[in-house]
Amino acid sequence: MNFTAVPSPPLSFRHNLIIVVGGFGSGKSEISVNLARRLAADGSKTVSLADLDIVNPYFRSREAAKRLSAFGVQMLVPPGTQVYADLPVIIPDIKRALERRSGCLVLDVGGDDVGARVLSSLNESILPQSYDMLFVVNERRPFTADVVSAMKIMGEIEAASRLKFTGLIANTHLMTETTAEIVLAGLEMTRQLSAKTGLPISFASVEKCVLSGMTREQIGLPILELDRALVKPWEYVGNTWTDKRLRTH
Repeated sequence: MNFTAVPSPPLSFRHNLIIVVGGFGSGKSEISVNLARRLAADGSKTVSLADLDIVNPYFRSREAAKRLSAFGVQMLVPPGTQVYADLPVIIPDIKRALERRSGCLVLDVGGDDVGARVLSSLNESILPQSYDMLFVVNERRPFTADVVSAMKIMGEIEAASRLKFTGLIANTHLMTETTAEIVLAGLEMTRQLSAKTGLPISFASVEKCVLSGMTREQIGLPILELDRALVKPWEYVGNTWTDKRLRTH
């Protein structure tokens, strides 16, 4: 049975504020970009994406700003040359979006507890029980390779951000080396983490080329199909989402 034969459950969120947090290399920025695009495709509400990742110089969601604007997503980033800063620059637009509480706002927050500290500066603008904060689980990263390690990182992020996680995202991958077997192994570990923490798995995110060799029954969750939008500068060729091609050597 091919992948499209059985429909996947739709993505569903309790709140319009979705905070995506994960350890270094978890893939949370790629998820944030694709999630914002997916939410905008619905057309029922405005969608904004705020890049709060101050740790990783590559793979930051702000790099997809122009392409996201074509899908109706507003990118909230520092102005001018500050867009390239690796400091926690919180622009007024982000606080206004949090306080306005209209439309859908995705916060891309990264870098373990170090990066999550930027959330604490926004804490007063985030009402209790007004957000979905999702932890990105990549079982192939050293600090989230097992349940105990993942729970340690989650605790550190919660302490740094002064917010609580509400769900998990299964996103195990090895970049271009990802296989269906790797995805399924990571999904099993994420289920174990879910059972231990009591947090639901909101969805699984998998690159489309990997999904082509899988069935929806194997995953058994809502699926965010990933079109890779963030690459290192020397890998990218082309200037649009659909024209994107990766250098292979």
